[in-house]
Amino acid sequence: MESIVITTKTELETRKLAEKLALSLRPGDVLTLEGDLGAGKTTFTKGLGAGLGVRRTINSPTFTIVKEYQGEIPLYHMDVYRLEDSEEDIGFDEYFNGDGITVIEWAHFIADYLPEKRLDIEIRLIDEQEREITFSPKGHHFEAVCKELAR
Repeated sequence: MESIVITTKTELETRKLAEKLALSLRPGDVLTLEGDLGAGKTTFTKGLGAGLGVRRTINSPTFTIVKEYQGEIPLYHMDVYRLEDSEEDIGFDEYFNGDGITVIEWAHFIADYLPEKRLDIEIRLIDEQEREITFSPKGHHFEAVCKELAR
């Protein structure tokens, strides 16, 4: 399946799109998030968390690398920006093969550790509110997820 592109016009639309995505995810799913600073990666993750039943405030894990949130399905939120040029493996496999959904901001910095089956998401800032969000599925499960999301 080709990538799908969805444009959101407000922060609320971005969150609602992520909430809708959450309904199709299952434990062990890995999502990568790419985009410039301020593109909306954390906003997207907040919506995903809401869709998974997370009640705590979600914020960027920049200084801790990984934050774990409990919901109907656990959410593991990684920001691996600080791992650029690092050979450090912080136990990625435990998260990727765990009982939760893993979301990785700046995933290209750990490309060698990423599972083959995943959903790559790129958020492009069009203006202060509008975003172009590209979903690129890797594997049959994520193709089905994207078909559902496009409805």
